[in-house]
Amino acid sequence: MRYLLSMLLLGCCLFVKAQPKLDDKNVFEFRGVWVATVVNIDWPSKRGLSNEDQKREFIELLDMHQKNGMNAIIMQVRPAGDALYPSTLEPWSEYLMGKQGLPPSPFYDPLSFMIAETHKRGMEFHAWINPYRAVFSTKSSSVAPNHLTKTHPDWFIDYDNKKIFNPGLPEVWQHTNRVVRDLVTRYDIDAIHLDDYFYPYKVPGKEFQDEAAYKKYSRGLNKEDWRRSNCDTIIKQLSATIHSIKPGVQFGISPFGVWRNKSKDPIGSNTKAGVSNYDDLYADILSWLNKGWIDYVIPQLYWEHGHALADYDELVNWWNAHNYNRNLYIGHGIYRAGTNPSWKSPKEIPYQIQSLRGLKNTRGSAYFSSSTFKNNPNHWNDSLQTNYYNKPALQPTMPWLVQYEVAAPIVNKKSEKTYQIETTQTKQVKQFAILSQANNKYAVEAVVPSDTKFINLSALGIEKQATSQYWIVAIGMQNQLSKMVAL
Repeated sequence: MRYLLSMLLLGCCLFVKAQPKLDDKNVFEFRGVWVATVVNIDWPSKRGLSNEDQKREFIELLDMHQKNGMNAIIMQVRPAGDALYPSTLEPWSEYLMGKQGLPPSPFYDPLSFMIAETHKRGMEFHAWINPYRAVFSTKSSSVAPNHLTKTHPDWFIDYDNKKIFNPGLPEVWQHTNRVVRDLVTRYDIDAIHLDDYFYPYKVPGKEFQDEAAYKKYSRGLNKEDWRRSNCDTIIKQLSATIHSIKPGVQFGISPFGVWRNKSKDPIGSNTKAGVSNYDDLYADILSWLNKGWIDYVIPQLYWEHGHALADYDELVNWWNAHNYNRNLYIGHGIYRAGTNPSWKSPKEIPYQIQSLRGLKNTRGSAYFSSSTFKNNPNHWNDSLQTNYYNKPALQPTMPWLVQYEVAAPIVNKKSEKTYQIETTQTKQVKQFAILSQANNKYAVEAVVPSDTKFINLSALGIEKQATSQYWIVAIGMQNQLSKMVAL
């Protein structure tokens, strides 16, 4: 009888409930921050720091963002045909030690360190690369003797005091694929991320001199369609490279915020932007989404709501209507804090968060850039901590990337507040989460590491409410959830 009673008590603990819906923003929300290394915008704060100072700065950065409720870091690891990690393909970035090609001394791998520290905090690590910028400034950048601009000068075009990989050359496509293949193969990254720099932003009166490549490889296209075709090709190839090596690694793009103005295309946004992805940067983002080449998109909506030429409200609604069933996150220009009356208002970022949360297809936010948060502009850190991100969020799932079913954790109740947990899929579980539900509304109460064996609700700051239900769930490597087990 005692044995039967103990089994019944354990059985209560193992009651299984269906998962929350994938569009439930109380549970699933991307909360990312861009960390730029180019010209030391965010990290490291200056060149030539000791290993200890580099590590200390990165840990402080992560702790700040974790406190603010973020769950992803978008880390720039290839700012200009270089590397923030040991590579046989490209030299060490000058932004690390002050001279391109110079490794940290004593030697360590910054990327391995950053990934480990990010994952330790339950955050995703998105490796951000710039596909085409090779020399940031031809006047001042340090360029190593083995940099590709020295060994393959025919691959590059000088434009606006920069050296740019020629997007029309198959050799450039092949090299970029090698760089990405190397990153995905050697490192435990969650995503490869590209920003808005495809063909360079146009400078009045200066022509991008790619005529020779066009004559050789035109494929019967006019020049503008040929340029778009070149960008299409590299995106399609990178998608195949990433997913063939590790099918669960995401591929994301953060484009300029305007695809096309309606004056140029009836399906464009009702904006009057002087630049657009399609017409100026030759990046047809909608095609990439529609064809399933990318897994997520983060348009850079760095304008305030009410902007005369590119209104935030117009653009967030436009992208919501054009996500093609891929994950849509919104890029916020938090760096603009204090630059005009709208950006001096503490209400601007909260307004933007509330606005996107009210839309069907949005799945979260990303902020440019990390250093801005150091000053708690307009008390936005406080707003995130006490209101908008006061509870954790799980990463949005991508069903098209899910490769396996996650087994529910085995839970043994020790007391009203303590539980023993284990899993049969040690290497296939990223973390565990504790969810609650009250009034048919879910919330994430805590996220704990995958090696957790014992849970104390009080230690996690969770005080059970009589009107709420509580569950634990295992999370897979592609953010898929197991069935939920009642606590």
